[in-house]
Amino acid sequence: MSMIFDAHAHYDDKAFDQDRDSVLQAMPSNGVGKIVNAAVDIETSKIGIKYSEAYGYIYTTAGVHPECAAAVQADYIDQLEKLLQHPRAVAIGEIGLDYYWKEVPRDMQKVVFEKQLQLSKDLNLPVVIHDREAHGDTMDLLRKYKPAGLVHCFSGSVEMCREVVKLGLSISLGGVVTFKNARHSVEVAQDIPLDKLLLETDAPYLSPVPFRGKRCDSTMIRYTAQKIAEVRGMDVDQLIGICYDNACRLYGI
Repeated sequence: MSMIFDAHAHYDDKAFDQDRDSVLQAMPSNGVGKIVNAAVDIETSKIGIKYSEAYGYIYTTAGVHPECAAAVQADYIDQLEKLLQHPRAVAIGEIGLDYYWKEVPRDMQKVVFEKQLQLSKDLNLPVVIHDREAHGDTMDLLRKYKPAGLVHCFSGSVEMCREVVKLGLSISLGGVVTFKNARHSVEVAQDIPLDKLLLETDAPYLSPVPFRGKRCDSTMIRYTAQKIAEVRGMDVDQLIGICYDNACRLYGI
């Protein structure tokens, strides 16, 4: 059985407060080989580093999510640069645009996103992109900066997927691909070149069927992988192995 690489999870989330250590300790015996814990602000970037030091299979990102853009301190880029010097910090993220939530003005989100895209160029690190109901502006900035990295929990069309891949970026898919109404995700799963595909959970969110509505964790990736393998007509363990190698290559692990 191939080992799982969960390319994007949030184990700092309060949903894991009651049993985080036992859940994480059990991962290797449940077929999970590596996890990248994705940060959303300076504090979770620091927490992710602590997890990466405590568990040998966890890596971390450091970055400011668009929902947190209004709360940044003046020196947040300097703080991120220092955090990203840690040997187990493998990417800048998650960063991007989220127009679903109206609390943070779009212009403010763009400024914080662009500064972190420039930081990725300065440090030669990949980015983890969050794009929710902001496809046009997200693509404009990706074309401008041409970063390495991935668009996580991809929600765009096949046409957008092809453009993302042309820019050299990868795409990660999660539990949404198993949902009954997930036409775009299934089409992307069929179309994307295998060397640009990663698997993720976005734990504790977006649990795949048959766990929809329950807390998600990295062991559930196999259900997502099963659906993708099915629509691609390939063996699920082969798919998991390819995505594992893709994630290692993207994150430089």
